[in-house]
Amino acid sequence: MPGEGERLNSILIISGQEAFTAAVRKTLAGRRLSSVDVRTNAAAGRRCLLEKDYGIVLVNCPLPDEFGHELAMDAAERETTSVLAAVPEEVFESVLEHVTDRGVLVLPKPLAVNRLDRAVRYLFAEQAKVRHLLARIAGLTEKTEELRIVSRAKLLLMDKMHMTEDEAHRFIGKQAMNSGISRRKAAEGILDELE
Repeated sequence: MPGEGERLNSILIISGQEAFTAAVRKTLAGRRLSSVDVRTNAAAGRRCLLEKDYGIVLVNCPLPDEFGHELAMDAAERETTSVLAAVPEEVFESVLEHVTDRGVLVLPKPLAVNRLDRAVRYLFAEQAKVRHLLARIAGLTEKTEELRIVSRAKLLLMDKMHMTEDEAHRFIGKQAMNSGISRRKAAEGILDELE
């Protein structure tokens, strides 16, 4: 299974126009990416989204088989996916009103190269924040699990060894320090011994 960073650095371009795809590829040049997949219609794009998680999805509207704004909103429902929809200028305001609250960044076409570049840089910055938050969540999850295991070990020491909570806390800390292991490993050893 791909790692979180690999998934966040993967891009899906859904466009029926080679010129748009070429412009995006040029904008992406020089960036470290795990993958850049291209699909030329909404149906193929939806299949791709079912098969793989992407950090960034770029939709060039209209697509050959549908307009594409619904596809962009579907992609944006994924909690860690950043989505850009490029739409014709004459429907820009309407689409913007419809998709903004769903988390889709919208650009009017024709696209100026510098505007596309800024939008892609924005999406990468957003993905960097997502990576940071996922790392913090993983750290907090690990810390919570450690606290749960240490608390269970303290309860067992209190119950089976008739220690006070402070004595049990100090005992686990001393076991960890004497053995050169983490408090979690010390607590796991106590659980294995007393359960």
